Amino acid sequence: MARPKADLPPADAIRACADGEGRLALHVTPGARVEGITVVSGKVTVKVRAKPQDGAANDAVLALLARALGTAPSRLTLLRGATSREKLVQLD
Repeated sequence: MARPKADLPPADAIRACADGEGRLALHVTPGARVEGITVVSGKVTVKVRAKPQDGAANDAVLALLARALGTAPSRLTLLRGATSREKLVQLD
C-alpha cells in the first residue's frame, strides 16, 4: 500500500510567515504517521516520518520544506534548533 502524499500549503503562505530577513520559525513533530506542513495563524508546523536520530528528522524537515517552497534543500539553512522541536530556518 502506497503512502499518501504530504499535504503542502502554497509556497506564498509559508514565505509570508518568515520575518524580514527570511528566517522562518518552525514547530516540528518527528516520527509522525503522515508528513505535512500546516500554517495556522502565522505559525508553521511540520510533521515528518523520520525519527530524531543522527539528524534524520532535520534532513527530512529541510527536504519537505524545500519541496513545498519549490527550491533545493541546499538553499535552506538550519540556524537554530538542531536538537529541539522549535527550529529556525533561513530561506533562500
